[in-house]
Amino acid sequence: MSNHQKPNEPFYNKHVFFCTNERPDGHPRGCCKARGSEKLRNYMKAKAKALGLERTRINAAGCLDRCELGPTLVVYPEGIWYRCETTADVDRVLEEHLVKGNPINDLMLGSDE
Repeated sequence: MSNHQKPNEPFYNKHVFFCTNERPDGHPRGCCKARGSEKLRNYMKAKAKALGLERTRINAAGCLDRCELGPTLVVYPEGIWYRCETTADVDRVLEEHLVKGNPINDLMLGSDE
């Protein structure tokens, strides 16, 4: 248990899974990695650290099965899905959702997508 963790608390308050899956060139569904997700995930991880977001984890994930919509990520414990195409999108998720707790409707993926 860390110095900041209380008994029965989760180890992380927020856990972000950022798809970095790679499919073969020409795959009909495409893939998040071909759309720059690996660089965006690395940027998000470095920026979260620079912002001092304690008890927040930014992880690379395998396929999240929303390939056509990528690059995609999901934030837990809320289970909110986002499409992040630029570093500005990543900044918004970090600052609005992870810091302030406000989901971002225009980046959010619906359950029907």
